[in-house]
Amino acid sequence: MPRSRRAARRGPGSARARSPASEEEAGSEVLSHCSSASEGTSPAEEGAAGNEAAGEQGQEEEAEDRLKEHMDNLLDKSTKMRQTALQSLRLAFSSRILSEFLLERRLMLTDSLEKCLKKGKGEEQALAGTVLTLLCLQMGSGPEGEELFHSLKPLLISVLTDSTASPGARQSCAMALGMCCYIAAADLEDLILCLSCLEGIFSPASMGDVASGTTQHGPLHCSALQSWSLLLTICPPSHIKSILDNRWLKLPPLLSSSSVTLRILAGETIALIFELAQDLEEDLYYQDTEFLCAQLKILATESNKYRAKTDRRKQHSIFRDILHFIENGEYQEETVRFGLECMYLDSWARQRTYQVFKEVLGSGICHHLQNNDLLREIFGLGPPLVLDAATLKTSKVSRFEKHLYNSAAFKARTKARSRVRDKRADIL
Repeated sequence: MPRSRRAARRGPGSARARSPASEEEAGSEVLSHCSSASEGTSPAEEGAAGNEAAGEQGQEEEAEDRLKEHMDNLLDKSTKMRQTALQSLRLAFSSRILSEFLLERRLMLTDSLEKCLKKGKGEEQALAGTVLTLLCLQMGSGPEGEELFHSLKPLLISVLTDSTASPGARQSCAMALGMCCYIAAADLEDLILCLSCLEGIFSPASMGDVASGTTQHGPLHCSALQSWSLLLTICPPSHIKSILDNRWLKLPPLLSSSSVTLRILAGETIALIFELAQDLEEDLYYQDTEFLCAQLKILATESNKYRAKTDRRKQHSIFRDILHFIENGEYQEETVRFGLECMYLDSWARQRTYQVFKEVLGSGICHHLQNNDLLREIFGLGPPLVLDAATLKTSKVSRFEKHLYNSAAFKARTKARSRVRDKRADIL
């Protein structure tokens, strides 16, 4: 459900990726702090600790120099050089926390990414959109993130709605628009604009014949629908009601798409909308709910041989869960483990949020869940842990207690952020 990062700042206080070891090493370009030596250490140990600290500081400086070089290369005349720099920055931003390093360089980096999006083609634009998303995630929901979103929002919309742009570039901009809006948008007007723009991409009217949708644009429609449904989780109740009234009816036709990913995303989004209606205690009007359930049942059991076996297996599992939720209101909880911690995905809104961040961060999702304040606030994980493994082991809380805490924190943020957005609705 919605998250109130904006309120928290004012106060006192469906897609799966790989993780090669080489990427983890290449992305280790971040600051790390060494603990001071204890008073009882011997001179030899102090010397070794000092050498280790000096070595780590040297590595940090070298990593920073490489990052600065990549940023400079974004303005190189060579397209290949710019793409290589973007790939390196994507890897570094997704695998480590670089907020402090990027803070004073964000304007220069934003300007370079804008030029890549405006003048680049195809792969360069796609990479620039991804790096922009990661930069916004690094900046967080404060003024810096909001400034970044507002400066590049018109350009993202321009590329996304440009039918002559490459599908890969449009797909990347669809994800960037949804994620940056989710993280940094402060006004309801921005949220509604982004929802409308994304809806225009995946709606059946813009796709033509859904059942025979082209492979070329399938990923674009998936990214647009994924971003749209992510933004639904932070919509205020007043706007959710307008979506429940009629606009969600564009989703059932997508269940007939030739793309298994789009079918699954459409099914999960329908379940999400039923969940939002349930939370608002609203009756979701659909003149043929029985037909919808029959359609979901077919997708949960179909055995057409022209579908790949892995696609059928994945589709069956997810649509069984969707059908069970719509008929009984019960969500199949999942557990995500990272480091010494774990969190529970106990709603469609929570699952969609996790899936989108995982899509963007790839193998870096675990590191960000452990150390990124923004993600930890979104998922109700509290401040990053500073306990060592032994201490944490002795202070474990039960799985049920963690589940109750996560659920309560998630719902509290939903209500708080909805209230903040509702106050802005009167301005429109």
